Formats: sequence, C-alpha cells, structure tokens
Amino acid sequence: MVFADPGEALARAEKVLGDRPPPLHASVAHQVIGIWQRDFGDLRLALTHLRRARDWAARADSAEREADVLGTLGVALVHAGRTRQGLDALGRGIERGTGHTRARVLFRRAYSWWVLGHHKEALEDVRRAITVLRQADDVIWTARALTLRATVHLALGAVKQANADFTAAEALWDTTGQEHDKADAVESRGLAAFRSGDVPAALRLFDEAEERYAKLGTPTFMLDIRRCEVLMAAGLPSEALAGADAAVKALDGIGGQSTRKAELLLAAARAARLADDPQTAIARAALAVRLFAGQRRTWWETHARLVLIEARHAAGRGSGRLVAEAAAVADRLAALGAPAAPEASLLAGRIALDLGWTADAERHLAVAARSRRSGPPLARLTGWAAQALRAQAAGSARGVLEACRRGLDVLDDHRMTLGASELRARATAQGAELAALAQRASLVSGGPRRLLVWSERWRATALSTPPTRPPADPALLRGMTAYREIAARAEEARMDGRAVPALEREQRRLEREIRSRTLHMRGTAADGRGRFDVGGRFDVGGRFDVGRLLRRLSDSGDAQLVELAVLDGRVQVLLCGQGRVRRFEAGPLAAAETEAEHVQAGLRRLAHPGAQARLPVVEAAGRRLEELLLGPAAAHLGTGPLVVVPPGRLHRVPWALLPSLRDRVLSVSPSASGWLRARETAPPPGGRQVLVRGPGLATGGAEVPELAGRYGGARVLEEDDARVERVLEELDGAELAHIAAHGEFRADGPLFSSLRMADGPLIVHDFERLDRSPYRIILSCCDTARFASVGADELLGLVTALLPLGTAGVVACSAPVNDAAVVPLMLALHKGLDAGLSLAEALRDARASLPGDAVHRATGWAFSAFGAA
Repeated sequence: MVFADPGEALARAEKVLGDRPPPLHASVAHQVIGIWQRDFGDLRLALTHLRRARDWAARADSAEREADVLGTLGVALVHAGRTRQGLDALGRGIERGTGHTRARVLFRRAYSWWVLGHHKEALEDVRRAITVLRQADDVIWTARALTLRATVHLALGAVKQANADFTAAEALWDTTGQEHDKADAVESRGLAAFRSGDVPAALRLFDEAEERYAKLGTPTFMLDIRRCEVLMAAGLPSEALAGADAAVKALDGIGGQSTRKAELLLAAARAARLADDPQTAIARAALAVRLFAGQRRTWWETHARLVLIEARHAAGRGSGRLVAEAAAVADRLAALGAPAAPEASLLAGRIALDLGWTADAERHLAVAARSRRSGPPLARLTGWAAQALRAQAAGSARGVLEACRRGLDVLDDHRMTLGASELRARATAQGAELAALAQRASLVSGGPRRLLVWSERWRATALSTPPTRPPADPALLRGMTAYREIAARAEEARMDGRAVPALEREQRRLEREIRSRTLHMRGTAADGRGRFDVGGRFDVGGRFDVGRLLRRLSDSGDAQLVELAVLDGRVQVLLCGQGRVRRFEAGPLAAAETEAEHVQAGLRRLAHPGAQARLPVVEAAGRRLEELLLGPAAAHLGTGPLVVVPPGRLHRVPWALLPSLRDRVLSVSPSASGWLRARETAPPPGGRQVLVRGPGLATGGAEVPELAGRYGGARVLEEDDARVERVLEELDGAELAHIAAHGEFRADGPLFSSLRMADGPLIVHDFERLDRSPYRIILSCCDTARFASVGADELLGLVTALLPLGTAGVVACSAPVNDAAVVPLMLALHKGLDAGLSLAEALRDARASLPGDAVHRATGWAFSAFGAA
C-alpha cells in the first residue's frame, strides 16, 4: 500500500505499532514507515525505523522477513551516501532470502547499482530478478523491475530497448492500483520521450506525472531533476536553475536523500553553466563532486567533474591541466558507456585550441566528431561542432561551412518538432556557436554575399514558420478566460490604489498553467526530402537566394536593405541593393547597445511637455548611434526606400531618429527572408477594416471615431464590444486593423505582453490562435514594438507573433509616447494609406506633417513600420 496510497499506509503502520504487535507485524510496520520516510520524508528517521524492522524480524526468527528488510535498509543506506554499508546489507539480504524474496532483494540491489551509476551490474541483477518475479506471477514487482531496466537502458542511450520495457511495464501497471508507481511510469515515459528528442511530449508527461504525485501528496525530487534536463534542452536554463535550487532547499528542509541532493546540485550546475553563470556553476558542481565521491558514485562524480571543467573554462581558466582533466573525464565516460563522452572530448579540444595546442586539439576533436552521425539531435550537434572546429584549425573554410550547415540542419529538425514559438526561439541558442563559426569562415572565403547568406541562416528562424496553433483544449481556453478576468480585476484594483497580492498570485499561477500547456505543443519536422529554407518555405536547396532578394529590392523602387551582422563584437553592415552586396564595418555592438538605451531614455523624457531642452541631446545621441551602427555605409544609402534588418539585441533602436534615415521611407524586418515573405504576401479578399478602441486611454482613442467615418464599412469595436473573443473573431483575415489600446510589454514573460481590452488583456498567446492575422495592423499604443531577445538572435513579442501568421506590415511603437500627440500622427498615417501608400511611406509622410515641437517629433520617431506592406 505504501506506493498505492502512501498516506493511508503510514497511518495504518503507526496504528499497528500502537497496538503492541507481535515481532513479525512490528517488523512490517516499521519497514513501511521506513520506506515512507526514505522516499517522502526524513532519511535519518527512515534508517531508525528500518533498523528496528530488521531487529524485530530477527526476533520473529524469519529469514525471509529479515532478507526483505535488509533489501530496503540497503537502498536507504545508499541514498544516505553510506554506499559500502548499503551494499553489504543488500548482499546479506540476497544470502538470507530465497526464491521470490531473494528476487525482490536483487531488484533493490539493481536499483542501488543504477543510483551508483554501475549500469552493467544493474542490468545483470534486474535480469535475474525479472525471471523469478515473472515465474511467481508477481505483477507489481515485475512492472517495477521492467521500469528499472528501461531506465538503465536510457542511461546507456539504448532508447529502443527502454521503450519496449516501458510499454511492457505500463501494461502491467494498468492491472494494479499502485498509483505512485503509475505516476512513476508516466514520468518514465516522459524521460523516454525526451531521450527520443520529443521535448513537448516530455514536458506534457512530466506535468501529468506531477499532477498524479500531487494527489498522493508525495515529493517529486527525481521528477525535478528530469524536468531540469528537459528545460535545459529546450533553451530554458534559468528556469531549470531556479527549479533545481528550489528542490534542493525543499529536500534539505525535510532531511531527504543525500543522493538526490547531489543529483539536484549537478542539474543546477549544468543549468547555471548554460545560463552564462559560471561562478554559480562552479560552486554547485564542486559540491556535487564532493557528495558523489563520498557516496562512491563514480558515474555521477565523473559527470559532475565534466560540468565543473566546463564552468571553469567558461570562467576563463584555460590551462594545460584543464585539458588533461577534460581528456581524463572523456576517457572515464567512454569506459562507463556514457553518452556524454563526446561532450567531454569536445571540451578538451576547445581548451587545447585556446592554448594553441593544435595536435592535441585535433586528437580530442576527432573523437568528439564521431558522434555526428548517430544518436539524438543534441548529441549529433556536439559532433558537428567538433568537426567545424577541426576544419577551422586546419584552415579549411569550406570544411567549416559544411560542418556548420550539417549541424544547423540537425538543429532545424529538432526545432521543428517544437510547436511553441518560445521553445523554437530559445532552442536556437544551441546553434549560436556554429552560426558564428560559419559567419567568420564565410567572410574569409566568400565575401559579403556569403556572409549575408550565413547571417540569414540563423536569424529570426523562429519567425520563418507559423507556430503550431494552440489545441482546442478546453482546459487551456478556461485558463485563458480565467487569466483575463483575474488580470482585469487586479488592474482595476491597482488603479484604485489597492494592493492585490492574492489576485497577483492567482494571475502568476494561471500564467504558469497557460505557458505549461502551450509548451506541450508539437511541431512538424521536415520529411527528409528537402529542408525548410530560411523564409519558411519547404525547399530542396534550403539556401537563402541573394539574387531573389536583389531583384525584389530593385522592383521596389531601387530600395536597399541594410542587414547588420555582428562578428567578434563589432557591427558588420551588409548593404544590399543595385544588384550587389557591399560590406562596411561599423562600431562595437556593446557601445551601440549603451547608446540605444540612452536614446530610449531621452524619448521617454520627450513624451512629456516641458522637455524641449532635451531635444538637442537626443538628436546628438542619434548621430552617435548612426556612427556606431552604420559607420561609412551611411554615405552609400541612396535616396530610395530602405529596409533595416537589425540583430535581436538592437531591436529597441528608434531607426527614424538616425539622421540619414529620418526623412526617408523606412521599414524594419527581423530578417531579409522575412521581408521577402512579407513582400510576396497577397492581401486577403474582401478588404475588411477593423477599428478597435480599448478602455482607459487618456485621449479615449480619439482617432477611432474619425477613422470610422473615413472607412465607411469598417467594423468598429469599442466599449463592451471590444472583448477579446470578439476582437479576435474580427481580426482574423482582415485587410487592415487599427487597435488603440493600452499596451504592456512583459520582459519576464514576453508572450504575456498584451493590449488591454474591455474584459482584460489580449495577449500574444491569443494572437497565435488566429488562422490568419490582419494583412496590415496598426498598434497606436506604447511599447508594442518591444521584444525580448532570446536564443541565438530571436525576438519574442507582439509584433513577432503577428509576422508569421500572415501579417505583411505592422506599425508599432518602441517607447512610451504622448497619447495626445499620437492622434494626429495616426490620422495622417491613415490619410496616406487611403491614398494608396505603403505603411512605411505613409508613416514617413505622417511624421513630416506633425508640428516641430519635441513632443510630436519624439512621438514620430518612436513608431516604426515593420515588414513590407
């Protein structure tokens, strides 16, 4: 019962002990309490009860009872870090037990071998146990043994064998009432899904397992460790680190298993390293190494040493000694049959390269490169990274580009299995090094055109295809409705000056629930007959076509496109147009980011009357920013329309403020291929216009009534009509939408950035439910063009949610603006659209029509046109 209904089992065992039981019954009761405390409570109390259980079994003169207790005690001692004592107890249990009992103790020793990382011994013991347990028709223990064998297979990378055992075990669990074991089976299937490369399925199954454990009231430390691993693979290391640290704190709070604490520390160290926090990684990994060494867990200790060396290298501590340590870890991992061995060889090769030891680097990298041909996607990515570094060391630019292409293809396949745009965006971080290597090699070997191709290869790829539509999941829709109601109530209370901690807690809980469900969505991978190109079309060649870009620019009135790449910290300007691609070098990226923040601060001040004196300061900052971002290219921009493609870290630049761009037709795009896609997107039939006016605007959305008169047949949604579901219904497939509403950007959760409607926030997740977003959309609200920069060079926010869904052009704002000054800008903008101009042309003319005071000029600079419509 202790794994079917843990709380009831504990209560009954304590009741038995309160009735002065005979020795045999006392032994069973103490053993049950010991198991409960071992797995769900205080390990020290567990050992006390299990020793009493052993003593009562001896008094009962039952060898089988004593053998069974020794098996349980042995596992507890191993979890307490007393490895030798634990294995001794398990050995004595196997000697004293016979038949069925002996098989159960063999299973427990196999489990202990798995905990210790001795996989060969674990497989041998569990194989022997399964034979006897099946003969005894012991369904529960056979299912446990099959689950354990599958888990050991996974540790060795044998996914096919693991899935076979998991399937067999699950069929047995379905015939029992063992609810905790059933939850464990769901968790195990999640682990198998992850090892097979299916991150969304793993997250879904882990969430289901957590719900099952919660009903039983049992802790989930092993699940926490596994979820950390999946979150790291999904590009969410900061969340993984927070989860691991919280679990360590909870485990310490109940005096839980030392073995689990060491594993959680290892997970935290890995997460900290991936989150670019090497000092935290060093601290966590060093403690994990000490704990694993004390527990005599060589497998685990070696993995912790690998993370410790990686963190020290990331902290800049490269040395010959570190190369030797990494090589030794690689050898030990290979001897243990660990899938992480190539990762250690790659690390040794990297450090050797940094030291200029080319012969040593080649030896280690050649070993790591063997993994590029088989295994899960991220293991193959390790192999291709090693191959690229080998080619770079050998001076073969062609070899670097080929290895980078193959590695990024692998990562593309992995990303396309992810349905959520957030996961797709964050997963690109794992290809950042390959993209940078390819950009350097292309600059050396192929000039500006090839650099443009490789800059596009890994730029804004999450926007190249629409995210998977959220499923028709009643629970998800209920959660979003509840979230909207709670958020609206919280906002209303804050406006009245009331503190709302309970509502804010519930809002955060609902956000976690919505995000969790959207992360479960699966994408669709390429089918092997071709590749998705960087524009999102399925294409056999899979290459960005520079010639096609140049032709489209020429068709657009001698337009030019400026793509800003970043190489070794400096901005490279790729000027495309007039049938050619030219390269110019501008300033340091870090200096440009700093100057962009100064400009943003200046625009915020200019949004308020009385800041006229600040105008020359902001304009001077704009001149400095132009020098850093465009450098000598500014003199070659011509007079035609211009498209700017900035890197993700420069998304907040108000491009219209730069002197060379101030009075021209200017649009912004996350990528050149994204601009091409927008350029070739046809407007929907019907020409429907939608005007939306949200609540609480200082001007009351004064432009909307005038626009309603201009567009006679427009759908106007205001007051109670401006509710989220109604707004979405009208936006779907519209030709033009204008939304006047308060905007909020959420840096802590960019997909919860929102526009305030009558019944609460319209969030990015809502827009992703549209079959086709409006062809053109104008957002006359503050902060709607702000994004979170994630992954390699990806952006998450309102505008980037619209672009993959059929929107060809957006006008949005990157800073707080003066509401009153927005009204004449919007009216002038629509006047230009009514005359047949594009968004970029109409926005240029609208800026020119405004008064010349600081407030109106700052308002015009804060708005940008995105896309090509």
